[in-house]
Amino acid sequence: MKRIAAVFVLITALAGMVRGKAEETLLINGAGASFPHPMYSKWFDDYHKKNPNIQINYTPIGSGGGIKQVTEGTVDFGASDGPMNDDQLKAFNDKHGFGILHFPTVLGAAVPTYNIPGVTGELNFTPEALAGIFMGHISKWNDPAIASVNKGVNLPANDIVVVHRSDGSGTTYIWTDYLSKVNDGWKARVGKGTSVNWPVGLGGKLNEGVAGQIKATPNSIGYVELIYAIQSSMPYGRVKNAAGEFVKADLASVTAAAAATAKEMPDDFRVSITNAPGKGAYPISSFTWLLIPEKFQDAKKRDALKGFIKWMLTEGQEDVEKLAYAKLPKDVVSKELKALNKVQ
Repeated sequence: MKRIAAVFVLITALAGMVRGKAEETLLINGAGASFPHPMYSKWFDDYHKKNPNIQINYTPIGSGGGIKQVTEGTVDFGASDGPMNDDQLKAFNDKHGFGILHFPTVLGAAVPTYNIPGVTGELNFTPEALAGIFMGHISKWNDPAIASVNKGVNLPANDIVVVHRSDGSGTTYIWTDYLSKVNDGWKARVGKGTSVNWPVGLGGKLNEGVAGQIKATPNSIGYVELIYAIQSSMPYGRVKNAAGEFVKADLASVTAAAAATAKEMPDDFRVSITNAPGKGAYPISSFTWLLIPEKFQDAKKRDALKGFIKWMLTEGQEDVEKLAYAKLPKDVVSKELKALNKVQ
């Protein structure tokens, strides 16, 4: 009996220790962009291994959802591929008396991906062709606007099926920001945003949803983040840049797009690098941001999140190219490390 009692006491004590350890784990919750989700998943897992008492949970619900949740205070941080606009920042500041800061994390690209039976190569797309397709003005794959820059490719006379994001999306922001810069008709009729009124097309939720729609729909075209096209073995096209070159999205071309703007990065880090000047620049590239409130009531969460961001900007950058993202320019990293002091 005594032995049983002793074992029971030991088990109770061990259970208490396990509960105590679990209770000591600091949980930090975030939500937002699906564009950088593969990178964030690896980072948060690696950081937890280095710091077992810190668990960062992240839900990829799209940039619009990330902005909504961080401004409503239902998560500790948000994430977006499109920066918050002035009205959104002002509304938050007026309500709380402090702001939300943008911290760039990596560079990525949105790419035109397609499913055309019998066509497996890389197609060339001009800005005019992409705008025309997504506005519904170009409706056949053998239209001269596409065929003229794809000599030797047997493009069918089939109808083009456009696929776009149905949720509030930073990838949509990047895509529509680019189209607004290169096409006045698009700018006037549709404009840019995480959600827009699409002239034509089918909707898919998150990058995975768009990729799934395209793979299941012959003669379709849409846009996804570069890593999703690579992971899903989907063909994606080259896009004519501001220098007149047809450029494929990869680490070098995305980095080249950032190079022209890195030294002129504004203090709030809200900058667009679509249609960047210079040779070799992929024109539909972008930073993606963590959205961090300037003030935290919970000092432990504040310090843990600041510790993660510092690690992400230094050690964490060494892993980004393995997942087809591009590293942040050193000038930007240096500026961000100083900006961390604003988080209180």
